[in-house]
Amino acid sequence: MQTSSDRHEYPAHWEADVVLRDGGTARVRPITVDDAERLVSFYEQVSDESKYYRFFAPYPRLSAKDVHRFTHHDFVDRVGLAATVGGEFIATVRYDRIGADGMPASAPADEAEVAFLVQDAHQGRGVASALLEHIAAVARERGIRRFAAEVLPANSKMIKVFTDAGYQQRRSFEDGVVRLEFGLEPTDRSLAVQRAREQRAEARSVQRLLAPGSVAVIGAGRTPGGVGRGVLANLRAAGFTGRLFAVNRALGEDEKDLDGVPAHRTVTDIEGPVDLAVVAVPAAHVPEVVAECGAHGVQGLVVISAGYAESGPDGRERQRELVRQARTYGMRIIGPNAFGIINTAPDVRLNASLAPEAPRSGRIGLFAQSGAIGIALLSRLHRRGGGVTGVTGVSTFVSSGNRADVSGNDVLQYWYEDPHTDVVLMYLESIGNPRKFTRLARRTAAVKPLVVVQGARHGSAPQGHAVRATELPHTTVSALLRQAGVIRVDTITELVDAGLLLARQPLPAGPRVAILGNSESLGMLTYDACLSEGLRPLPPLDLTTAASARDFHAALARALADDACDAVVVTAIPTLGETSPGDAALAGALRSAAAANPTKPVLVVHVELGGLAEALSAAASTAPQAVDRAPGTEGPAPQRRERPTPETPETPETPATGEAGAAATAATDPLADSADPADSRLIPAYPAAERAVRALSEAVHYAQWRREAAEPGRVPAYEDIDEKGAAERIDTLLSTGDRLTLGAEEAGALLGRYGIRLRQARPAPTPDEAARAAQAIGYPVALKTTAPHLRHRADLGGVRLDLADEEQLRRAYTELTELFGSPGELRPVVQGMAPRGVDTIVRAVVDPAAGAVLSFGLAGPASQLLGDMAHRLIPATERDAAALVRSIRTAPLLFGWRGSAPVDTDALEELLLRVSRLVDDHPEVVAVSLEPVVVAPHGLSVLGASVRLARPPLRDDLGPRTLPVY
Repeated sequence: MQTSSDRHEYPAHWEADVVLRDGGTARVRPITVDDAERLVSFYEQVSDESKYYRFFAPYPRLSAKDVHRFTHHDFVDRVGLAATVGGEFIATVRYDRIGADGMPASAPADEAEVAFLVQDAHQGRGVASALLEHIAAVARERGIRRFAAEVLPANSKMIKVFTDAGYQQRRSFEDGVVRLEFGLEPTDRSLAVQRAREQRAEARSVQRLLAPGSVAVIGAGRTPGGVGRGVLANLRAAGFTGRLFAVNRALGEDEKDLDGVPAHRTVTDIEGPVDLAVVAVPAAHVPEVVAECGAHGVQGLVVISAGYAESGPDGRERQRELVRQARTYGMRIIGPNAFGIINTAPDVRLNASLAPEAPRSGRIGLFAQSGAIGIALLSRLHRRGGGVTGVTGVSTFVSSGNRADVSGNDVLQYWYEDPHTDVVLMYLESIGNPRKFTRLARRTAAVKPLVVVQGARHGSAPQGHAVRATELPHTTVSALLRQAGVIRVDTITELVDAGLLLARQPLPAGPRVAILGNSESLGMLTYDACLSEGLRPLPPLDLTTAASARDFHAALARALADDACDAVVVTAIPTLGETSPGDAALAGALRSAAAANPTKPVLVVHVELGGLAEALSAAASTAPQAVDRAPGTEGPAPQRRERPTPETPETPETPATGEAGAAATAATDPLADSADPADSRLIPAYPAAERAVRALSEAVHYAQWRREAAEPGRVPAYEDIDEKGAAERIDTLLSTGDRLTLGAEEAGALLGRYGIRLRQARPAPTPDEAARAAQAIGYPVALKTTAPHLRHRADLGGVRLDLADEEQLRRAYTELTELFGSPGELRPVVQGMAPRGVDTIVRAVVDPAAGAVLSFGLAGPASQLLGDMAHRLIPATERDAAALVRSIRTAPLLFGWRGSAPVDTDALEELLLRVSRLVDDHPEVVAVSLEPVVVAPHGLSVLGASVRLARPPLRDDLGPRTLPVY
């Protein structure tokens, strides 16, 4: 039982689960008075050398005074944290606040001494680095800005922990001791180090699940049938290369195997390590199983069992307890309610899932939160037909179920560096941490395509999923994902369509598309589809229905060689006649021409050509191979085709012959990986022009994002920004409360420190006050109401413009009060007239899930009725600001539409960047709304502003690494 401290309540928010360097987990928590026995036991297991490094002298045991000192903390000036596994300490860290004289002190002293001790058996796992991140975050929260540490020169491991952390530091040497001093404010380098460690640790934790050396299926039935027995059979059928065990508590004494697999009553009866346990027992028995797995040193769990958060509140609590229990033992969980995991690598061959047949080996990583959608995707990628052809295979597959622990973020960390995965396809029904997902997606998309389809877009997340609350609509989240390089599609059909193209074809250099084929009508459909998707199609080339394979080859070769073309779509319909090409001959012609110019993507739109689909993918043995000649085809059955060499060019008349053995192996062994992407070029084929063009459009946009991401732009520094003055003013304002909305005067003053000038508006509670205000401002003026129900509603008549003198002003005042109510209700103000221009909106909001978001649109119906707003993550770069202005549908109104004068978009972009800087520099600024912003041909005027302030959360994305708690 945790107790309160001497001066502060126990800081439960400091507790966290972390992933260590080797992929295992540990619990970080404050040390309390209840930990005396744990501390003594921990210290007894530390070597004499480590004790000497910690205390600079032989220190065989802790005295009672030591134990009291190391377990009694005030959680302000004296803080101790422990890393625990199985409830026992494996490492400790503490700080003590000191003054300028090096003696114990209290605030406002902002320096502290820090010291670590790591059990020898756990050194090298990255425990000290994780503890340093957490103790630094605690210290910053308590007003400490610097750490000091004294280390013996021989203690190179601890010196490395400090020097590798990335903080600005100073080193000195005196009296045989190295003294390190470093500031605790995060730097670009410290954040980069932290995120690199996070990536390696989380990727390793997923790798341990996907590439185990041994697997135990717990709950494998004694008779055929049932979930556990099915998973066991799937593992055997896939040819798992490691050790496999069956576990069933109901086994008799004489039952030593199930289907030839060694069988045991409990996992603890197994001799030797078990890396992965697949749990398929009723939910009520799972805690006992988890405890046994933890005691045996199992590294990870795939929990197939249902009855958790998807079943209601009681199930959700069972799920939380399952995660707590597993993490106590350093284990990670996929599930519960999971479909399972698959790894097709030849040296693993793992099918720990409910899929009775493993997918073919290939280069696509597949993640699905839904088991049903996972089945659909595997089936679609596995078979030839069902609409999508040109199939490639899967490298790894993860179906996370309720994703109580391992999520899409973790798997992205793994796929980022996985050499066996070229394309990532994800079906997500919820995003637990959108801010982190966006960060990881941006990094992953910079090196390999990431295609995402989101389910539950128009409703709540599935009951089994815990999701952070977000105030952003789905369209905004989708826009932010696209900004991060994610290829967002709407259906699983589009998911597979895009994945097949990206898996084997190069990225297009631009939007120019050549169209050729033997059907004029199909060519025109493709042309229209290109225009609809924003591509730039060239006039279709009709080869006529009499076109031969030679004609297709020549036309495709010419198109690929044309510098005015970035991609080619080939359309084909079945024809009759002596010169009509057979499927195999046509496929060979297309592959031959594409192989001669491999820098541009080629797609095929085919209509009812069953044999062509198989022939087009014959170059990749990961696709099903035809054993018998397809009806109506010419020549031998399709075989794997080698890439032609310059010395032996391939032509339609002299087809290259592949290795029959490779094709035969692929047809009989679903896990054979005999197709190297360097040896073949799979051409994807689609049954409809719209589907092919949509996939190509996504590839074009993604390629453009890749090019722009290589030079992301910069966040400009404006010399007139008073960051320090703004911070002092914000602190003063928040001293009166944790959340507040600033009045017009305070909002204008704060914005002014960032060079954002708010056009003056003066209250006009009476006609006389209105006249005096207008006299001070100078005519012409505007009179407008600021009542919430009339604000920004010029269409309702609550605004009077271009009032040239006092007579017009008083008449307008009378009209407003007669129409809408008393001055007390209307809250009228007088404001100087702004130059004519286009009314726009600039907003920024800090969303609890997605982070800080900058938004832009035109004021009025365009944004309110049509939702025509563009969004970018903060901090925005110059390129982001330019894209914001140009990406709304009504952007032409800013650039001289129908003869109107173009407005000053440079000033508008600068305003967007200044708002971005304000929110990025000061996390207390949680919302800014500038409406309207009138953008004139020269300059702009901010006529209205609202600013909300709030205390920032104690932990944010700049804080230490932690596993989420749902």
